[in-house]
Amino acid sequence: MHYLIVLCLFILCGCSSSTPDKADIAPQPLYVDPIYDGAADPSIVHDKANQRWLMFYTNRRANNNELEGVTWVHGTPVGIAASSDGRNWRYLQDASFSMPLDVPTLWAPEVFVHNNTFHMYLTLVPGIFNDWQHPRSIGHFTSSDLLHWEYQSILSLNSSKVIDADVIAVPGGGFRLFYNDEPDGKSIYYADSNNLYDWVDRGKAALASRGEGPVVFNWQNQYWMIVDAWRGLAVYHSVDLNTWQQQEGYLLAEPGLGRDDANIGQHPEVVVINDRAYLFYFSHPGQLDGKPDNSRHAARRSVIQVTELQLQNNKLVTDRNQPVIINW
Repeated sequence: MHYLIVLCLFILCGCSSSTPDKADIAPQPLYVDPIYDGAADPSIVHDKANQRWLMFYTNRRANNNELEGVTWVHGTPVGIAASSDGRNWRYLQDASFSMPLDVPTLWAPEVFVHNNTFHMYLTLVPGIFNDWQHPRSIGHFTSSDLLHWEYQSILSLNSSKVIDADVIAVPGGGFRLFYNDEPDGKSIYYADSNNLYDWVDRGKAALASRGEGPVVFNWQNQYWMIVDAWRGLAVYHSVDLNTWQQQEGYLLAEPGLGRDDANIGQHPEVVVINDRAYLFYFSHPGQLDGKPDNSRHAARRSVIQVTELQLQNNKLVTDRNQPVIINW
């Protein structure tokens, strides 16, 4: 049935005259972490040297039923999954970090490539806590192999509780980092840099609402920002990265029909390749085979899913129930 749906879509849109291979359909879920079963906050980059794609993610300790409160969302490593085609992913290892600080909790890795150097902007939490009332910062790391990361600095941003960095090149030169400032009602702020090392905070981004986990990308001749709004994903568009207009509605607000996809989509990542845009997200499916529905593990586990974005009447849309063809 999926094969017929995909074939019809290709014929109707004129995207291809060839028959798509069922083997090119991304699985659901796309990726399940085999260590803690808590993959979240994906960031995807191409590892050209090894001809593969790497997915970095927060690895929440979902399957440890002994952890109370929100301690399971702390003490989290950064997991790395690898894929040769963007569709079939396997756990590779945890990222290793050289840093002068004792930081047992790592969240929301953002990997950005410039001049053959890999940069990671990572949320650092100095402890394993049972509540959310503690400082967090964004650290800068660099790497030549994407596996081992060297500490560079802690960014000086608007407050001492900041999370979820995302970086994009600015037209005309320089770079912009968007992030979530938690004390200001979890609003999106931004900072600018000429070299990816020294950052100047510019204050709150001109968005109509709040959110976290921003991802900003250029597609179809304009900039887009997708933000986790806790009821689905809010979408904004801009021509200059300064003035943003929010589109009506939220992506992934309605539960999907696929396996482990019956919940809202959270903390997005977008990969644009061959002029097609793929939206990666995590979801809490809320159930696990062999576990009662009210178990801690079932309630906490999270998986990575993918859907393809479409542009209709200058509006980003997606149907998470349609099969996704990926063969990078």
